[in-house]
Amino acid sequence: MKKNLRKIETISDFHKIRGLSSPAHPLVSLVDYGLSKILPEHIGEHWNFNFYSIGIKRNVGTLRYGQQKYDFDEGLMSFISPGQILSIESNSRANLKPSGWLLLVHPDFLWNSPLAKTIKQYDFFDYSINEALFMSEKEEKVIEGILQNIKQEIENNIDNFSQDIIIAQIELLLNYAQRFYHRQFITRKKGNHYKLNQVEELLNDYFKSDDLMNKGLPTVQYVANTLNMSSNYLSSLLKSLTGQTTQQHIHNKLIEKAKEKLSTTNLSVSEIAYELGFEHSQSFSKLFKTKTNLSPLKFRSSFN
Repeated sequence: MKKNLRKIETISDFHKIRGLSSPAHPLVSLVDYGLSKILPEHIGEHWNFNFYSIGIKRNVGTLRYGQQKYDFDEGLMSFISPGQILSIESNSRANLKPSGWLLLVHPDFLWNSPLAKTIKQYDFFDYSINEALFMSEKEEKVIEGILQNIKQEIENNIDNFSQDIIIAQIELLLNYAQRFYHRQFITRKKGNHYKLNQVEELLNDYFKSDDLMNKGLPTVQYVANTLNMSSNYLSSLLKSLTGQTTQQHIHNKLIEKAKEKLSTTNLSVSEIAYELGFEHSQSFSKLFKTKTNLSPLKFRSSFN
């Protein structure tokens, strides 16, 4: 039987569902994952959080987040933003006790602080679970140190400085995560270059097929979905490898195909634009000139 979507509006609700004592603060909580309970009725449920969730977890079992499953038997870090869907499908290592930390932050806690706006700039909140952050032992200790600072502030008597100090620690944690993700792009080069090759092959096949004329230019979301990745992660990955985003790769492939047609065929600019998926030749000409500093006709005349 299909499970229903469970909306978890507050951090207090999360504590209650997971068999934890009430949070010391209603808007921010650091949960010892080893103390939280996953009941049989939770398996297969889809959970929609109304708050941010930042976790370091091990031996949690198989979760589905975004587009793929991921087995949390190894330690890694994940980021979930309000509105994203998470489901627990099984516990693949029932003989091992789950461990780790889960930082829960309600958006209201960040209200009227700079982080309320800048938190949306951290792309990894949109990443799929197979794109979670794998950390070295040294990196994990850095993150756990920050989490313990937050824990100490939450458990102390709340005063006028508490919110600012906790928010500063959250921002520090996110900045370290940003650094570690960049390191991951570099150290996992073999797999990353395989993804780059997949992008090239996908675009080559698309531009050789009738899809270009029938469906128009491939979108960033189309490329990302085909590769089972989030669009933000794919662009971040390509940017780290090539200095260009997914959109720029699509445009580069388009210009490459346009140059080929302009230099080897007698098709008009309007006909070429149509074959390349443009409804209006003016849009094609504008993009071509932006990318090459030449109009399509001037580029063609250079071959005559």
